[in-house]
Amino acid sequence: MALIDLANPWALLAAALLAAAAIAGGILLGRRALRRSGAGAPVSRAERLRELPSVRRAVRRRAAAIAGAVALLAGSTVIAGVVAARPMAAQTIQPVDTSRDIMLCLDVSGSMSEVDKEVLSVFLELLEGFEGERIGLTIFNSSAVQIFPLTDDYTFVRENIQSIRAAFDDYVAEVPEHWVGTLNGTGSSLIGDGLASCALRFDHLDEERSRSIVLATDNEAFGAGIVSIDEAAQYAAERGIRVFALNPVEGKDDEISAELTAAAETTGGYAYALRGATTVADIIDEVQEEQATALAEPRIVHRDVPDVWIAVLLALVLSAVALLWRVRL
Repeated sequence: MALIDLANPWALLAAALLAAAAIAGGILLGRRALRRSGAGAPVSRAERLRELPSVRRAVRRRAAAIAGAVALLAGSTVIAGVVAARPMAAQTIQPVDTSRDIMLCLDVSGSMSEVDKEVLSVFLELLEGFEGERIGLTIFNSSAVQIFPLTDDYTFVRENIQSIRAAFDDYVAEVPEHWVGTLNGTGSSLIGDGLASCALRFDHLDEERSRSIVLATDNEAFGAGIVSIDEAAQYAAERGIRVFALNPVEGKDDEISAELTAAAETTGGYAYALRGATTVADIIDEVQEEQATALAEPRIVHRDVPDVWIAVLLALVLSAVALLWRVRL
């Protein structure tokens, strides 16, 4: 048989040593029994009986049968060791994860504090509407922090979003938990930098995939960032990333809302009022309109393959029993 992988190779070694010990013990016992038989009571004319052709043939057949049975049992012991060692077969599989990539992008600046918890609730609603999509979360103020990368582990995603939402309920620290790492720049609520940072979080850039950003911001920037929101939107558009904006101040400041809407539409996306009647459903529909793309990474898996060895073991044992029965042992 071909070489195999064994999960517990020590079991095969133990079985081989047991078989060798049994054979050696059998030989020693056989020689001792032979010496004792030679010292027994003499039988008249026994030597003539042993010389008869029929007796000699019978003795040879019996000896051959016993030797064969011993060999079969020894082989059975070794094969049993193989089974106990758990033979494994390596197989390369190509799992296909057909999904879309969605980066949740949350503005955690002071002007968003009153609505961020509501936004996170919307994110959780979005999560309920997706199936198989990879989702990530990045927050920003004057600098951006990735909370978790793109993943399809929805339990992990849900727990992290709920944790951040809970942090908004009551905080007294100088730098709240949900702001850690977001105040490393100058200014505040740098939407252009935040959007660009979210666009940089996508992987597998060499593959054509559906990529979307759900951006929640009031678009009230304070200070000069590295890139403007228009430049960030253009950057996202060049990489095939659509931006869907959630606007908590829709209807309050037309100029700010118009700029956010224009940035989203530059990428082929849309802007929605945070409290719109169909906001969540609309975003889900828009994201799922794009064709999901297969993302596959080959991996090697091992599986138990004892079937053939068990069949061989049964065949050897049954053959040994048949031989022993034949010689009446």
